[in-house]
Amino acid sequence: MTNVWVFAQEAAGAPTSGTLELLTKARALGTVTAFVGGDASAIAGALGDYGATKVYATGDLGGKLPGVAVAAAMKAVIDGGDSPDLILFPQNYAGRDVVSRLSVKLDRTVLTNNVDVAVDGDAVSVTTPIFGGNTLVTTKFSGAAPYLATFRPKSFAAEAAGGGAADVVAAPVPELGATGAASVTAVHVEASTGPKLDEAAVVVSGGRGLGEADKYQLVEELAKLLKGAPGASRAIVDAGWVPYSYQVGQTGKVVKPGVYIAAGISGATQHMVGMKGSKNIIAINKDKEAPIFGIADLGIVGDVHKVLPKLIEALQSR
Repeated sequence: MTNVWVFAQEAAGAPTSGTLELLTKARALGTVTAFVGGDASAIAGALGDYGATKVYATGDLGGKLPGVAVAAAMKAVIDGGDSPDLILFPQNYAGRDVVSRLSVKLDRTVLTNNVDVAVDGDAVSVTTPIFGGNTLVTTKFSGAAPYLATFRPKSFAAEAAGGGAADVVAAPVPELGATGAASVTAVHVEASTGPKLDEAAVVVSGGRGLGEADKYQLVEELAKLLKGAPGASRAIVDAGWVPYSYQVGQTGKVVKPGVYIAAGISGATQHMVGMKGSKNIIAINKDKEAPIFGIADLGIVGDVHKVLPKLIEALQSR
């Protein structure tokens, strides 16, 4: 493997955590090139620090939909002679949008929702969890490169390589025709304080065991005291107690904090897929048979309405 591309994303003037994770993995496979939909000048240094030796940048997209523009720019670069062996994408909205469009343009298969990738000579394979993460399936690409794959957040640990700023090369967006007619007219960024859910070192999640929406404030207060982020099970998101952005699980966010506290969460498979990689799991549930205790490092059989206030009180008194 000599040429690995990473679809790189930026947030608040810095590469996203998912980008840094993919760059870290990519540099163990070969020479790394980052591909940015936008102006890469502000993040070229950070991308180089994590292993990218070159950065293709489309420049300002002028309000065009990123998926349409970036996929077209990637195809143009590949047609121009710089064809990668493998392209890594984050398993998020933008990543899926770009890779699906590129898949059609290149007539290549995409393997999605992966947690690992391996290279053995010319063979490239990915690892995908199925059945709620209880079984891992290894799939080998066949046919011609480039191979396209998407990866779940936190699949790899982000580690800087200490390299210099990567060289930025222009990758202009070609004429898009009718597909480029749509444009972004507004972007809503949800207001939040504290660490992001999928990046926090401590996550406190609440479930149906809280009883009612107003009791979720106990979760938020505890998370704030621990300098962590609040999360939730799908049950209370579906019930409308908290926004979808709080959801941890197979259809929500995948988190791997140092400490994960599950309060009033029974432990449905869908939820455990999103958090069982946490380093230390603390479960609080009045049902001693709750499945969550099967993966917990510390289990507290008790009423969350009694345990959480006592824990909050103890932390406030320190």
